[in-house]
Amino acid sequence: MSKEEETGMTQGAYTEINGIALYYEIHGADNPGTPLILLHGGAYTFHLSFDAVLPALSTDHRVIGIELQGHGHTADSDRPFTLQQCAEDVLALMDHLDIGEADFFGFSIGGLTATEVAVRAPERVRRLVLAASHFGRTRGVGYYSDITDVKLDSPRMPTEEQGNAMIAAYAEVAPNPDGFFDFVPKAQSEVHEFEGWSPEQLAGLTMPVLIIIGDTDFVRLEHAVEMKESVPDGQLAILPGTKHLEVIRPDLVLPMVSAFLA
Repeated sequence: MSKEEETGMTQGAYTEINGIALYYEIHGADNPGTPLILLHGGAYTFHLSFDAVLPALSTDHRVIGIELQGHGHTADSDRPFTLQQCAEDVLALMDHLDIGEADFFGFSIGGLTATEVAVRAPERVRRLVLAASHFGRTRGVGYYSDITDVKLDSPRMPTEEQGNAMIAAYAEVAPNPDGFFDFVPKAQSEVHEFEGWSPEQLAGLTMPVLIIIGDTDFVRLEHAVEMKESVPDGQLAILPGTKHLEVIRPDLVLPMVSAFLA
């Protein structure tokens, strides 16, 4: 059985959004209820981020997987890479697909993008899952210093195997297979230096918010607690024995996300 058959994919397409050809896939297209938008991690593809949980999620939800500027099938552009622009792209795609309201599940940079969508248009986000994400520098430094200083010997850093998997996944589908090392610093800089959202903006996120990090994540444990306390209806899960790139664990994450979305 092919990957498409396993996940019920009925559409993988490009659409012109804000000057770029934005790639997206739809899985479980016939499922009723609120659509679920999945936003991948930085330098990751949609499938590398979510394949471990996609078959189960697309059984119960109409899943829309989006690959942001410079990621996966979506080429980089001369325009700046910013979280604000990524959020505008997602909202424009929702308009294109005639989606008024959706649930969001964002991983790492996808979580930052999902939060920006929720801040800009809270009426379009029913429930928000943020995995291995943070709320920016204005809410306390989100990442540990060994991550922002790129200390390769840190136990939090990706392994060589994980790094090679990222490069291989990019090269397999990217319009410019050799562009990985040109794009990654742009995304990395945006995530590390992002100032974040004000207390007033975060207080406006009245939808239920599920925050998930690993106990050996890039994200500081203290910051994750602050994230929970910054939103009116927040929940926090800290996964044991889990690094940043390992947070999308089907054994632990799938049951809690399924229950949260239900």
